[in-house]
Amino acid sequence: MPKGGRKGGHKGRARQYTSPEEIDAQLQAEKQKAREEEEQKEGGDGAAGDPKKEKKSLDSDESEDEEDDYQQKRKGVEGLIDIENPNRVAQTTKKVTQLDLDGPKELSRREREEIEKQKAKERYMKMHLAGKTEQAKADLARLAIIRKQREEAARKKEEERKGKRMQSLSLNK
Repeated sequence: MPKGGRKGGHKGRARQYTSPEEIDAQLQAEKQKAREEEEQKEGGDGAAGDPKKEKKSLDSDESEDEEDDYQQKRKGVEGLIDIENPNRVAQTTKKVTQLDLDGPKELSRREREEIEKQKAKERYMKMHLAGKTEQAKADLARLAIIRKQREEAARKKEEERKGKRMQSLSLNK
C-alpha cells in the first residue's frame, strides 16, 4: 500500500478551470456586495435612498475600478480592521530609464569579505617576495643552508677528481 493510504492520489484527477465569464460574474457579485455593504453603512447615517448616490453608482465606472483594486488588495480580516504596518515596504517597480547604473554599487557582506581576503593575500605575497615575513625568512635561511651544502659537495667532488688524476698520473710514471 503506498504512502498516505490512498490508491492513486490527487495528481491524476481531471482539472476544472473556471471560464473568464464565470470569473467576471464573480467579480461583479463581489462589487455588488461591497456596494451594498457601503450603502448599509451610509444608510445608518440617514441617507438611504438618496437619488444622487444611485446616479453616482450608475455613472462612475472609474471609481468602481479604483474600488475594485482596493477590495482586491484587502483580504481576510484586513477588510474589517484598518491597520497600516509601518515596517512593511511596498515593492515598487522601476523603469529601465529610472535605473541608476552609474552610482556606486552596494556590495553584499560576502562580496566585501571576499575582496578583503584577496587584498590581504596580495599584501602578504608582496611582503613574502620582499622577504619580510617570518615564513620568507625561514625559507631564505633554508635555501642558504642548502647552497652551502651543495657548494661543499661540489668542492669535495672536485678534490676527489684532482686526487684521482694525481693517482692516475703517479701510476702512469
